[in-house]
Amino acid sequence: MKNLVLTIVIIFCTAMTHGQTDFVPKTPFTKTYLAVWLAASEHCLDVAKTMPEELYSYKPTAVSKSFGEQMVHIGYTVELLTKRYVQGKEVRPNAPDASKMTKAEILELLENGFAYTTSVIYTIEQEQLDESCVMYHSGNTVSRAFAFFYVQDHMTNHRAKANLYLRLNNIQPPEYTW
Repeated sequence: MKNLVLTIVIIFCTAMTHGQTDFVPKTPFTKTYLAVWLAASEHCLDVAKTMPEELYSYKPTAVSKSFGEQMVHIGYTVELLTKRYVQGKEVRPNAPDASKMTKAEILELLENGFAYTTSVIYTIEQEQLDESCVMYHSGNTVSRAFAFFYVQDHMTNHRAKANLYLRLNNIQPPEYTW
């Protein structure tokens, strides 16, 4: 519930500063995409909440990220990738250290990252969505609207790994309901 309230507050503040007084995304794409994004974000939060705090340092192999590192990576990069690819902003990575964070702090990072992207979904204009951007890793040129799928796919990739960490600890992952 806290994350929902935080999302609504951020959306409202962002919308008001952009002259938008209703809570409806501005474009046909974002109106359609919003439900998908909210479901994916909520499911990721459910995964993060399911792992006990004492297992946030668990990693299945020496070269793997810990569960907490997976969650911090998601929470941090959701906002970073939205800024970089969807909004076209110049950003430099500076992720927090998961080993120095509590579960509550990691959940807050996730909530804030999801809320940021949600606020962009509500406020972005069609002209921005139609612009092109180059994906750094692949070199592919895509629309900024398509970049929303990359943000979600990246989150889903790391969330799926986190699901496996739960199973490896005999914890049933939350049911996927989309």
